[in-house]
Amino acid sequence: MGNLAVSTLVLFFAVAAVAVVAVLAVLLAVRPIHAARRAEWLARAQRDFHRQREPLEARFIERAAASGKPRGLRWLDVEFDDDVVYARDRRSGRLKALVAIEVRFEAIEGGGMEEVEAVSRVRAATAEFVHDGSRWQTDGRVYFNLAPSATVKYLASDLEMVAEEHAAPRA
Repeated sequence: MGNLAVSTLVLFFAVAAVAVVAVLAVLLAVRPIHAARRAEWLARAQRDFHRQREPLEARFIERAAASGKPRGLRWLDVEFDDDVVYARDRRSGRLKALVAIEVRFEAIEGGGMEEVEAVSRVRAATAEFVHDGSRWQTDGRVYFNLAPSATVKYLASDLEMVAEEHAAPRA
């Protein structure tokens, strides 16, 4: 191999090394920008959730009550906690807001639950709200007997915790 071939090979590897370093530098520079954008998006989604919260809660109650679950029971009252847990769906990437609720039911006549004493007990659960990328919505999905953080742990293969928000009580 001649000197020209060796020089060409050295030059090629030097250029390749510089290109690799440049790509790594760009990737490292983009990471904080991406993190800042995600944090800004999360903050905006959180603000939007609070702005839309009352109609979202009403829609949740409407949809949950219409689901027919639990069978034989009618939804009477739902009390929403002020704290919110935000989690990301691992499959879709969508943000979810999970809120602790207390639900009161009554037996539906002929539904087979009229004689069950436990019907009148308040049930603890978690209400789920989903951000579709531009707005919050709900289909009335509820996780009974789980607090929001316990829901994230229970669904750890599907959800990852993003933020916990301990809000001041609403007026």
